[in-house]
Amino acid sequence: MSNRLFLLYANASIGKAKQPTKTKTKKKKMSLLLFLQLLLFPLLCSSTTPNPFDVSYYIDCGGPTNTTDPFNTTWLSDRYYTGGSAAIVSEPLHFRHSQEKTLRFFPLSFGKKNCYTVPLPNGRYYFRTFTVYDNFDGKSHSPSFDASVEGTLVYSWRSPWAESLARDGAYSDLFAYVTDGQADFCFYSIATDPPVIGSLQINQIDPNSYNAASIGQSFILVNYGRLTCGSPQWGPGFTNDTDYFGRSWQSDYSFQSHIPSSSALRKIGTNNAISGTNTAPNYFPAKLYQTAVTTDGGGIEYELKVDAKLDYLLWFHFAELDSSVNKEGQRVFDVLVNGNNVNRIDIYKEVGGFAAYTWNYSVKNLSSIVLTVRLVPVVGSPVISGLENYALVPADLSTVPGQVVAMRALKESLRVPDRMGWNGDPCAPTSWDAWEGVTCHLNKDGKSLVISQIDLGTQGLKGGYISDQISLLSNLVSLNLSTNSLGGTLPSGLGQKSLIRLDLSYNQFTGSIPDSLASSNLQLVLLNDNLLEGRVPEELFSIGVHGGAIDLSGNKGLCGGPTLPDCPLFWENGSLSTKGKIAIGLSSLVFFCVLLLVIYMFCIRRGRNDYDFGLPQDLMSLAAKRNKYQRQKSLMLLEMESQHAKGLPSPFTPY
Repeated sequence: MSNRLFLLYANASIGKAKQPTKTKTKKKKMSLLLFLQLLLFPLLCSSTTPNPFDVSYYIDCGGPTNTTDPFNTTWLSDRYYTGGSAAIVSEPLHFRHSQEKTLRFFPLSFGKKNCYTVPLPNGRYYFRTFTVYDNFDGKSHSPSFDASVEGTLVYSWRSPWAESLARDGAYSDLFAYVTDGQADFCFYSIATDPPVIGSLQINQIDPNSYNAASIGQSFILVNYGRLTCGSPQWGPGFTNDTDYFGRSWQSDYSFQSHIPSSSALRKIGTNNAISGTNTAPNYFPAKLYQTAVTTDGGGIEYELKVDAKLDYLLWFHFAELDSSVNKEGQRVFDVLVNGNNVNRIDIYKEVGGFAAYTWNYSVKNLSSIVLTVRLVPVVGSPVISGLENYALVPADLSTVPGQVVAMRALKESLRVPDRMGWNGDPCAPTSWDAWEGVTCHLNKDGKSLVISQIDLGTQGLKGGYISDQISLLSNLVSLNLSTNSLGGTLPSGLGQKSLIRLDLSYNQFTGSIPDSLASSNLQLVLLNDNLLEGRVPEELFSIGVHGGAIDLSGNKGLCGGPTLPDCPLFWENGSLSTKGKIAIGLSSLVFFCVLLLVIYMFCIRRGRNDYDFGLPQDLMSLAAKRNKYQRQKSLMLLEMESQHAKGLPSPFTPY
């Protein structure tokens, strides 16, 4: 895309430069524009479509610190594992890179199933692992184990390994989707052998790559051969050459099958730029198309080892590197897969010269463990730059996401020990045993798995409790946590309609029995020998009436049942009962109403009728004056009476 833009701009500028100019200003502007374009020429020519996917992890399994390899890739110290132990290969100097010298192994003490669980945004990813034994444990016994990605079995290692494989190790890779926010790369021990892993690489890729539209998310693409023709091995981890997906390309030499009647294969190459590379959705690197193999008249044949039980996706890479081939029809050849003519190729007709051309073909119903690919000349000699072969591994059924969340929550709340291997998907892969103590079955839709039983009786669980996420296990039929040291209250979500058998006996559960148990379909309830208290829901006793069994003995705080003491009238479950709360509420309401009435009678109503004992100031002044007048009048009367007694005339007596 960048090269095309450059040509457009360059042609436009050259055209303007050739036009006659009328002023010096125009000449200066055109010269400046041409100078800038010449300055940017190297940048525009060397640019390619940038990789839009930058999520990647390079984990040095067993590595104690971050390291940087010779190709400037930073490898993270070991992380995101569920268990196991770190180790070093027996001869570290035999390996080139530090991430190949360490490993993580998973003894049976960590359970039969262990995983690397890496947080990732949902999407499609390239997974690459390095697996090595190199007698790290001194036992000279390479282990047998399986490996899965996102709940689907992808690799099986069986002892004894080939000597070179055990000594040097091997890289394996695949493409898979992540849909739950984390990638689970898991290992399952066969017999008592500890699985091993040397490094784990994860790169996000274009979700539409490799025919995703037609293949969908129902298959994992496992690499059975990614060949570069006419070139030695190259790619991340081997050379400085770039591949946006992180793919490495191995030499095709060991896969060539020379046909006696044909000429020997001949390598060809070019330094010319190849168009159509590093573009979405597959981002095939330009280096892949700069080399090829051809013949001087004969055919080309490859033999690829496969598993006959699977279908395969073949991806062919071509480029016309001969400049003398300049029109269609000059180089034409047929593609035969297992003897069947499946296509006729004319590279120049499709894309022209020095341009990348890809074509893919699906192979089904194999009857042999060898898949043959043959290029037969029609006109001229055949040529090929690369060939990829991927097994189409059907994605296995997985557990309903909500139930995975519930089981992980229970793992934490119950404090399930590492030895039980509660890692990854509880039920998948279906060829492995489910988590220890867990039973799964097919969901009604036939497209997923659900949890039907949990049996962790007498497993030494200590200090844990039952998470309220257990309500998400809507298909749970039986739950047995008896004879452990679990505590806490029983969650209200414990009482699914599906639940038939519940055994929580001989633990230290506290609190009351939730009403949800009374509304379930339980036929067996064993809650004996705990620390439960309070009133037992009446409906719970109907289990015994209808032929089931119930045992609540050994809980001194329980009351209200046929064999239990009566519950206090206003006290229940260590606190006020509902009746007690209602009684206190009504009493408080009556008291409050009476208090309001008293306030109304003695304050509000009296104020309205002037019943206040305090007199106004004016009335007090008038009363004082009146009292003074009365005293003066009394004094006058006394004086008159005194004068009358002395024979003096009274002022009120007429003459």
